[in-house]
Amino acid sequence: MLRKACAALSQQLRPVVSLSKSRVETLSLLIVGMASARTVNLTHIASERPSDAKVASSYRRLQRFFQHVRPGQDWTANVVIGLLGIKGPWVLCLDRTNWKVGSRDVNILLLAVVTRRHRVPLLWTVLDKAGTSDTAERTALMRRYLAIFGASSIKFLLADREFIGAEWFNFLNDNNIPFAIRIKERFRVTGEDGRDLPIALLLRKTHRAQQFSGRLNGTGTHPAIRLNFAAKRLANGEWLVVASNRDGAAALKAYRKRWAIECLFGDAKTRGFNLEDTRLINPEKIDLLLGVLALAMAWASKTAARLIGTKKNPRKSHGYYAKSWFRIGFDHLRHMLTNNPENALACWNALKPQKMRVV
Repeated sequence: MLRKACAALSQQLRPVVSLSKSRVETLSLLIVGMASARTVNLTHIASERPSDAKVASSYRRLQRFFQHVRPGQDWTANVVIGLLGIKGPWVLCLDRTNWKVGSRDVNILLLAVVTRRHRVPLLWTVLDKAGTSDTAERTALMRRYLAIFGASSIKFLLADREFIGAEWFNFLNDNNIPFAIRIKERFRVTGEDGRDLPIALLLRKTHRAQQFSGRLNGTGTHPAIRLNFAAKRLANGEWLVVASNRDGAAALKAYRKRWAIECLFGDAKTRGFNLEDTRLINPEKIDLLLGVLALAMAWASKTAARLIGTKKNPRKSHGYYAKSWFRIGFDHLRHMLTNNPENALACWNALKPQKMRVV
């Protein structure tokens, strides 16, 4: 059955990826193998290959794919959006994930598209270092996004407290990117009365949600920027404060969707494809692996859409979903790959032929 799935997927991918026939077949094996074996580890994927070839031979074929294929930057972005069949404007989430392979750090800055049902990687940068990203790396990632989709496709950009700073906020504002970014309580803001105070002091006298405007002072050559702020006290007593260049209440409401990217990391790791199983440490190879992973995750999410349709995702008595949207699609996809591969590939028919440059 997996042989049929790989062959059918190869037919769907040829019009949208500029690779040789052999490379497209290997790409199809990787995507199908990831779903079937539930891991990105090449040894396990090689064992899933529907062929009379030895496992060692299949493993070497996969190794050569990562050794020689170097896609153009962001080669899967349009394919993912086309597969999901979504139209903007949509919510984007920016976050970072990292782990170790031996003594080497794998550090990924990732931009995901989030809708009411889907959460899928869109663009990313593999940071060849440990620790947080800097403003130059974030702006470079967003410029790549703007070159493909434009600012009009962004409903809100959501990010956590790691992604702050006057230079970063000015870049987003200058490019007309609506954002809702959580900031720290010790962040200093110049209020309407002209006093420069930490946000914690501005919120001390209130126990409810609060909205206010203020000026974030610039640093060096970066000018000050006027922002709207919205704050809400959490159950643990901590303040959740969001800064935005749009209405504060709307930003605070939109920020609730930021948790979707944390769930996405769970889908990519232990709840789904076990991304941390990879032994790859070369940034270029990891970048290619993430492209394959993005296609596989979009496939699982689209499978859930075809299965559930317009119905609501069922909940248990305690109010939480019985299964996440991704897990419903992922489990059904793996079942269909074993029993009915033609139906498993049906959602790929929505893709329009569009060659992606591959080096």
